[in-house]
Amino acid sequence: MKKLDFNCDMGESYGAWTMGNDEAVMPYVTSVNIACGFHGGDAHIMRKTVANAIKHHVHIGAHPGLDDLPGFGRRPLPVSADQAYDLVVVQVGALAAVAKTQGVCLHHVKTHGALYNMAANNDALSHAIAQAVLDVDDSLVLYALANSRQAHIAQEMGLQVAHEVFADRSYQDDGTLTPRGTPGAIISDPRQAIGQLVTMLEQGHVIALSGKQVPIQADTLCIHGDQPGAAAFALEIHETLKRQGLL
Repeated sequence: MKKLDFNCDMGESYGAWTMGNDEAVMPYVTSVNIACGFHGGDAHIMRKTVANAIKHHVHIGAHPGLDDLPGFGRRPLPVSADQAYDLVVVQVGALAAVAKTQGVCLHHVKTHGALYNMAANNDALSHAIAQAVLDVDDSLVLYALANSRQAHIAQEMGLQVAHEVFADRSYQDDGTLTPRGTPGAIISDPRQAIGQLVTMLEQGHVIALSGKQVPIQADTLCIHGDQPGAAAFALEIHETLKRQGLL
């Protein structure tokens, strides 16, 4: 039976500001996506989060975002393909250097927030991001929205791709995530989230907000560490996956 990777965005605190509960969530996931200082994180947090990931034997990935610390990288700001390329190269390179000082290598790259959503079905951004990853380290896996243009373009360019699904976000009819701020975008009830996850894994589709069945491929599952009760949420999903022999 195919195993499912279980990932969480982490290392997004900076300075005196804390985002998420990394310490509590880390034991339940198999991969972490570490912020690289542009939308969140800083040099100290990057080093500390890498060390914690090594302690828990989880895969380490770079989580590059827009250069938008005040907006936490979640505002869809204008960005060209060249700019996206540079953003990814610089941020992945920075985390790779931090990881190297601790004797490990990066496993994957997953873009953050608005950059992730903007690239999902934008060919120019998808090409730029994939090329950036290839140029930094062509052995890295790109985590991309399941069945998106970005996932298919990266595969065509020769990258390994993990199709990513979400337990704590709802979907639209085209397979994209419901925008934050829209009613029903965030799934906070663990039972509902696990029900959505089981449907995706067992039936190969997700039920969009409209009620439509949308085909979906699941290689890696993401939860967000900044949502309320993230640690308990992660534990419930972890136990569900273990019971099904998927973890």
